[in-house]
Formats: sequence, structure tokens, C-alpha cells
Amino acid sequence: MLQPSRYKGAFGGRGSGKSHFFAGLLVEDHMRFPGLRSVCIREVQKTLRDSAKKLIDDKIAEYKLDRQGFRSFKDVVQTPGDGVITFMGMQDHTAESIKSLEGFGRAWVEEAQTLSARSLQLLRPTIRAPESELWFSWNPRRKTDPVDALLRAEEPPTNSIIVRANWDNNPWFPGELDQERRDDMRSDPDQYEHTWNGDYITIQKGAYFAKNITTAKEEQRIGRVGSDPLMQFRAFFDIGGTGAKADACSIWIMQFIGKEIRAVNYYEAVGQELSEHVGWLRANGYGDAQIYLPHDGVRHDSVYNITFETALRSAGFSVEVISNQGAGAAKQRIEAVRRIFPLVWFDKDKCSGGLEALGWYHEKKDEVRGIGLGPDHDWSSHCADAFGLMAIVAEQKTREQKRKHKPRDSSDWRV
Repeated sequence: MLQPSRYKGAFGGRGSGKSHFFAGLLVEDHMRFPGLRSVCIREVQKTLRDSAKKLIDDKIAEYKLDRQGFRSFKDVVQTPGDGVITFMGMQDHTAESIKSLEGFGRAWVEEAQTLSARSLQLLRPTIRAPESELWFSWNPRRKTDPVDALLRAEEPPTNSIIVRANWDNNPWFPGELDQERRDDMRSDPDQYEHTWNGDYITIQKGAYFAKNITTAKEEQRIGRVGSDPLMQFRAFFDIGGTGAKADACSIWIMQFIGKEIRAVNYYEAVGQELSEHVGWLRANGYGDAQIYLPHDGVRHDSVYNITFETALRSAGFSVEVISNQGAGAAKQRIEAVRRIFPLVWFDKDKCSGGLEALGWYHEKKDEVRGIGLGPDHDWSSHCADAFGLMAIVAEQKTREQKRKHKPRDSSDWRV
């Protein structure tokens, strides 16, 4: 990463030295190229304490450059040849105000996983000086974050150097930090791979089903799961809508086999017509699946005056609409999922998107008052609702089986 390149990215976990590397490289570049102008960027920067300024000041002192044309002021660092290192938060800028960076030769984005698509779109064409470079350092959260979608795609931008850097790549990794790592491995296993090894977040801290997913991994219930061709497929829906801003339509494909519940596939789409969902079901061999819809499956579409139930029946599916669970329905679904989770086996590849959503689904909180406000209605909630519908149905089927096989009271016997 010392060679010239338009894009340089280093992603990974804690203790890798990513920030120290870029801070040192920035100071060295300002020695090599007098007059260079650089900016250190975060998505949100309320104060300079949120920036890399202290780290850069430390590097200047470490290299004994404070008398070589480097002078640190309150909010900028003056560098040789009337160069400058400045600090900014992208959230505070517009397409007009960002033009002030047009002559800058280096832009280093720290905590790049938080950078919004809007900020990335503004920044890239703005840093346009000859031989200018954009640097990104980050600990990945989700593969859909803008920086990951750009730099970790199958075809990243031309002239890019992207590396993964973790604690075990750092020859200066201190013993004190290694002890912290070992403690986290023992006390916070849900977050360890993300925090220290730079993996995507698979389980959000405080997520409703965090412990359930961790246990499923430990019990090796997440792996390759085969479907039984002789058993019925069941498709559990959370209904979406049409249009770019519509809620996602989520479908879990399950099989109930003995006491096992097999999650064999997961599907999600945003803004697509019902025909697209039906096409996916048929293309993947679920054309005769039993469909389960939430209570709003009987609600008429505001444009086409047709319900999901009638449309799916017209497409040849057997459909069952599950009645609303009433007050506290979301909480009931969550508790039902927790009860049945020990029975569920997941296909790791086909259900990866669904597992990611279940691992993220969490409570929305009022941080000021410290109280819970119920499930957060975000990208993960549609998948979780469909899975919750499955849990409600699974428990209903279990109760029905118990009633069917319950011995009659002695008073019922007839001679």
C-alpha cells in the first residue's frame, strides 16, 4: 500500500494498526510532496476529539518533525511548503460546500463503514487533483454498506489496493490488547469475529435472537440442510409492496419433519410485483408449497383491488391466513421464535440473508430515558416477522397434535 494508487483501503478488526499506518503515511507524504493538501474525514465529526488529529500530532512528534515545517494549530496542521491537513465531517457538507476540497491530494476516511452513500457520491469526484488518492480504513458491519459495496465488490474501482488487516497481522500488537482480545473471546463470543477479525456483523449486540443463533452455531444446526422431497414445503410470508420505497416481501421456506424444523431457503425482494415472488417459488421447486400469510394477506391492494390471498389462490397455491395475535403481537412472535429455535436447522448458504436479519433484529430504545420502545422497524423486521409467523404456526400445529393424541377421560369410555 506504499505504492501510488487512486484507492487504498484497509479493513479488519481492532488492533491491526490501520489508523497508525494511514496517519504515518499521511505525514510521510507531506514530507515527500511539499505543498500537499489533505483532509481527514468522518461521516459525523462533532468535535476534533472525534478526528485523527491527535494521532497525526503524535506521529509528527514521534518522527521529530515539529521543526521540519509541521505546526499543529487548533483545527488544522500546517505542513511543509504551505501544505495543510484539515479535518471534517461529511454529514455537514453539501454539493456546493464540498467543492472546497477540489485541490486536495489526499482524503483519508476513518471509520468508513459509517460513510453514507450520499457522502461517498459527493467525495469521489471532488478529490480530483493530479495523482490524488482516497484512503479508507474501516471495520466492516454489513456487506451492503456503501464502502463495502464499492471497494469489496467483484470489480472494485480501477487502480485500487484493498487489504484485510487484523490483529494477527500486526507485529507490534501489544500484550495488553491481546488480553482484551482473549477476554472478549470468552465473555462476548457473539461479537468477537466482528470486533477482532473484521467479519461482518452477524449478530447485533442486544438482538432478540442473539443467544439463539449463537447456540445454533455451537450445536452445528447452521450448515448444509437438505430438503425431503416427500415432505411438504411451507412458505411463510411477510407481505411487502410495490415501488422503490415499499417494505420488503420476505419468504421463509420450511419443512416440518418430525420434531425438526428445517429452514431450507430464504427469499427477500423490495418493490416487486407478486408475480416475481410466485416466479421465484416455482423456479426453485416450491410450486406446490403451502402458503401462510399474516392477517393483512386479506387486505386489498390500494391500486389493483386484489388481495395476496386471492392472487396466490388464483396462481394455484393452497393458502392459509393466520389471524392477528392481538395486543402485543410482535412480542408474542418473538417469544414463540425463542421457544421453537432449538428445533430449527438452517441451510447456511440459502438462508444467509435471513440469518443476517434475525441476528440484527433488535429493540428500539429511547437512549435519553433508557427505556425500550418495542422492535425497531428496520430492514431486518420483515424477515423476523415472517420467521415469527412460522413460529406461531409451528406451535399451533404442535398443540393440534397434542389434542389429537390426548387420551380421553375415563368418563368418555363406553362399554
